Amino acid sequence: MKRARFARRGGLTRDAERLTRLATGLALSASRVETLFWQRDLAELVQKLLDAGNEDALNAALDQLWRADARTYDALADFIEAGAESMSILINDQPHDVLLFAAPVLAWSRFSIQAGSIAMSALQNLHTQLSAHVLAADTRLTLVNYLFSPDQLPRSYTDTHQLVGVLANCLTQGLDLSIDPAQLETTLNFLSDTRYVLGALAAPRGAPMFRWQEEDMQGSARETVLTQWRTQGGAILQPMLPACALEVLLPNAYHHVCREADRASRPYSLRASVAFLEATLSIKPDNLRAVIAPFYDQQLEEYRIGFTQTDSNDVMHGVVWAMLGPEDENTDTVEEIERVLRGCGLDDILVIDHRMPMEYCDDCGAPMYPDPEGQPVHAELPEEAASQQVHLH
Repeated sequence: MKRARFARRGGLTRDAERLTRLATGLALSASRVETLFWQRDLAELVQKLLDAGNEDALNAALDQLWRADARTYDALADFIEAGAESMSILINDQPHDVLLFAAPVLAWSRFSIQAGSIAMSALQNLHTQLSAHVLAADTRLTLVNYLFSPDQLPRSYTDTHQLVGVLANCLTQGLDLSIDPAQLETTLNFLSDTRYVLGALAAPRGAPMFRWQEEDMQGSARETVLTQWRTQGGAILQPMLPACALEVLLPNAYHHVCREADRASRPYSLRASVAFLEATLSIKPDNLRAVIAPFYDQQLEEYRIGFTQTDSNDVMHGVVWAMLGPEDENTDTVEEIERVLRGCGLDDILVIDHRMPMEYCDDCGAPMYPDPEGQPVHAELPEEAASQQVHLH
């Protein structure tokens, strides 16, 4: 979830200046002893700012470091994320570490993808399967009774920290968190999207939280956990997402999971697009053409892929492949997109080399996608399928 940051007006506050100094010291550390020194002071300051709800100081320091030093920015962002998604509590007078976690699932459908309250029976089943296949033996678990869309997740570090505090209280009481759907944003409708089960874990300090941390796990422990979770957890999630094709991802710490889901959703959206066009228009993949082009603002922001039939220049659908983290013009993004498309059965792939502007439809706000002539155009399904039109990520 680390994204490009934008400059703010004015100088840094004292707290923001100290954050940048401590993060710089950590990034330049030459020994474990020195590293522990910087980590201790940085963790204390981040915790103080999160507890005070001082989001401005956190963002100001990140903005400064984004422009000045990517390595130091990553060091500070990791500490802020860790502070926001975790805390320590006492359970039965014993110190426990608490971690906000997410269990993501990718979905696509010709109809709407559900987001909403989770039934009590399904919540209990999630408890059972997560405890059996994903979590370590001594881990306590509380869940939120809601299946979240990306629009409904906490929007800031301090919002995330507040949610962890609420869930930590639930852990001490042995309860799940019930939330009012009316308090959440209305989710938008996309052909493919991500849904999240959120919760918090608590384990005795220093003990494992996840199954793959336990000593009896051998070899590819995470892959084993994922296989079991896809089978057992997928069977619970499928009824929550009717008429959807699903890809269940590995549950893990909140910020890490959100980044991994963002990354996994890009090829998934391409595969969903090809499947959608085949199902809706009865067009086989080898009769589709994909046009790939880079779209720029001040820098490369994303690639957009327009889909046409091989004998037409009319763009029927499009997908946005956003650039994430350190990705730029020098990464092999185009090659990755081509690999996914060829894996879907497409042979006709056209790559546009020239920069295209970040254009959107003035009427509906949808992105404009490249056509075979290298022009950004509005994607329009043929009339026979127009009634089923939905936007694509």
